[in-house]
Amino acid sequence: MTKPISVDGETKVFPIIGHPIGQVKSPAALSQIMADRGFNGIVVPVHVLPEDLDGWLSHAKAMRNVGGIVVTVPHKVPSLAVCNSTTDRAKASAAVNIMIRDGDEWIGDATDGHGYMDGIEAEGLVIEGKTALLIGTGGAGSAIAYEILARGASELALHDIDTGRRDALIARLNEAFPGKARPGTTDPRGFALVAHATPLGMREGDPLPVQTELLTAEQFVADVVTRPAVPPLIAAARKKGCRTMPGSGMFNAQAVLLAEMLMGTRKIVVSAA
Repeated sequence: MTKPISVDGETKVFPIIGHPIGQVKSPAALSQIMADRGFNGIVVPVHVLPEDLDGWLSHAKAMRNVGGIVVTVPHKVPSLAVCNSTTDRAKASAAVNIMIRDGDEWIGDATDGHGYMDGIEAEGLVIEGKTALLIGTGGAGSAIAYEILARGASELALHDIDTGRRDALIARLNEAFPGKARPGTTDPRGFALVAHATPLGMREGDPLPVQTELLTAEQFVADVVTRPAVPPLIAAARKKGCRTMPGSGMFNAQAVLLAEMLMGTRKIVVSAA
């Protein structure tokens, strides 16, 4: 039975920041998890333009009842710079999607990959020993790339129109997982997992991120896009008979993890300096 969400002078406030912000589902879901567990907290959406991020973060630190921040596009990469300590996966990703207050400091983590791969496993695909293609190497994509290899993929090919960003991520990944990461293309042939981690599909008329005509029914296709509920890539993959996970699968798998981090019941383990 769900409990009512209450707000009073003792409520801990957890902003979720992004640009745009209208697509996020986290505020209600995370706030409800907190209420159900008897924690006095609320997650609220905050629309922050990229040019205003630094100033907004300094004001957030001055708000003593802000216990943490959930970070979404396009702020995941620049927010890393204000964190005083981070996890290994955030370092390898060069991005954070959650920041937890520790006194006057921020601790950063990148949980997108954890939620993404948990969602994929819930749909029946275990990536260990298999090959993967990932489209998109931004904040979310970088975290997903790290998690794919951390869970034992035999090879990860990465594609991004920003080749400099792609190559920088490949270099970081190969430091942690030698020889496992390489450049890829939009051709999905030969990969057990085809993973998408860009905003393509959120807007009507967006091009498909991979050559879907080359997909086969043996492949698994996953997407980060949560709105529409069935993104164009997922719709195309289902027509080919592929098993799929839309962005809602990642969101659902990640919700409890994020809520527990914000409440402090799950501690973030930071990497060595």
